[in-house]
Amino acid sequence: MAEQKSHNLPAHIGVIMDGNGRWAKARLMPRSFGHQQGFSRMISLLEHAYDRGVKYITVYALSTENLRRPKEELEGLFDLIRKRFLDSMRRVLARGVRLKIIGDLSYLPPDVQELLRQAEKDTEKYEGKGLNVALAYGARAEIVRAAKEAVAAGEELTEESISAHLYTCGQPEPDLIIRTGKEKRLSNFLLYQAAYAELYFSDKMFPDFSDKDLDEALEEFASRTRRFGKTDEQL
Repeated sequence: MAEQKSHNLPAHIGVIMDGNGRWAKARLMPRSFGHQQGFSRMISLLEHAYDRGVKYITVYALSTENLRRPKEELEGLFDLIRKRFLDSMRRVLARGVRLKIIGDLSYLPPDVQELLRQAEKDTEKYEGKGLNVALAYGARAEIVRAAKEAVAAGEELTEESISAHLYTCGQPEPDLIIRTGKEKRLSNFLLYQAAYAELYFSDKMFPDFSDKDLDEALEEFASRTRRFGKTDEQL
């Protein structure tokens, strides 16, 4: 699909990719199979979103709360990154997308950290499009981190100084956050940045969330009136 130019298209979308494990369980398969299918769906969905004209995307891949999951499941996720992340991401990043890994990577195995940082470095030259992959990420921790950095730099704590130290500094705030998997909450995702984001919830598990479903979410977004505290007459 040709890139779409529209003032009604979100510049930045966040995606909470929920339901991979439940999708696999419903098919009597291990949770790792669900994560594998979810990863493949993520790559295709990213390609479609950028081709539609979305400039920035943040995907919620692993929360700090998820780190309490069984060791076997976490090791499966880390192996998935080791085996498929670089090759699969090249399809997406070839569109001139700059990659940023957000979260506390100290929780991840050293070789996985190195792989991710190298992938970031390889896209440093790109501007205008961005992909944030949230790994070992929690929004509350991000806000605390930003405040500490601002104080350490001798800055007054203001909305502007905190924003300047968020992982997403320099990017537009998310216009639309999509969550799959039937749940209707943000689950500690981009809490500061999402103050005025539109929310869209899908009952589908993430592996079943198709390009057409994304198109429907974008159409729903385009139909909404975003007032940002103003009245209709002021718009």
